Amino acid sequence: MANAKLKVGMYWAASCGGCDVALLDIHEKILDVVAVADLVFWPCAMDFKVHHVEAMPDKHIDVCFISGAVRNSENEHMVKLLRRKSKVLCAFGSCAHIGGIPGLANFWDRQSIFQTVYHASPSTENPKGTVPVERFKVAEGELTLPHLYDTVKTLGQTIDVDYFLPGCPPNPDQIAAVIGVIAAGKAPAKGSVVGASERAMCEECPRKKTELKFKSFKRRHLTHPDPEVCFMEQGIVCVGAATRSGCGWRCIGSNMPCRGCYGPLPSVHDQGAKMLSAIAACIDADTPDDVERILDTMPDPAGTFYRFGLPASMLRRRQRGQDGREAR
Repeated sequence: MANAKLKVGMYWAASCGGCDVALLDIHEKILDVVAVADLVFWPCAMDFKVHHVEAMPDKHIDVCFISGAVRNSENEHMVKLLRRKSKVLCAFGSCAHIGGIPGLANFWDRQSIFQTVYHASPSTENPKGTVPVERFKVAEGELTLPHLYDTVKTLGQTIDVDYFLPGCPPNPDQIAAVIGVIAAGKAPAKGSVVGASERAMCEECPRKKTELKFKSFKRRHLTHPDPEVCFMEQGIVCVGAATRSGCGWRCIGSNMPCRGCYGPLPSVHDQGAKMLSAIAACIDADTPDDVERILDTMPDPAGTFYRFGLPASMLRRRQRGQDGREAR
């Protein structure tokens, strides 16, 4: 049928759920989406179950948007199932695209995370040492939980992905535009990053730039930056030099530095390494001791430069020893 509506699905894996909200943030443009598409799977918004998807013929869903990284066995099962049931599959948002905030767990492993969360954190009261178990028998039967993996993976590291729509969350205007392009049958080449620019955030940032030199770094919440001057010139780390534009500089417009959620530029293999290179060129130091002193003021460099993209970076995760445990 030439005028048949697209069958669209959306699934939420390891993420905060903000990407699902972003789809609703296209406001009245949702009516344009409804005009060309029927939602056949969106468990966040409607009562769909896994067996509904399993009963679908293969390639039944025309376009499926998956948000979130792959963190556990349920995530992996669902994304593989939806890949089989979908003609076109789009990694939706930073977590699916490059790992996102859940990907920061790759600085540790499953056991060390459990130790911190259930035993060692300052707010934890757990005198019996209870931790989650994957199987537990009760009078009504057996309860199960997914297996939590040691390593967080991007969607593209788990299944074949057709398109990548970045952002934490993606810009609502870009979401509507991407859906419109796909609905019109004008989708770009497979593997393309859609809804984003190929230019760096710095190239579109409206803030004034004079001389990028600084002698110390500052934490954003401990200072009052000038809203018209480049963050880097004020000693506040901004990842705009290594990040794709396309978000409409929403953070920068709110007087917050770019955090890097739109991922690396097309020519950049590692967003964190690119940012380290950019900062190295801007440190105002006369001696090696000056360099060390300035670098010592940088807050959480690993978490800053790889806030969203650790699983997709060259690092991928913290090194582990021969026994599979993280190396110390």
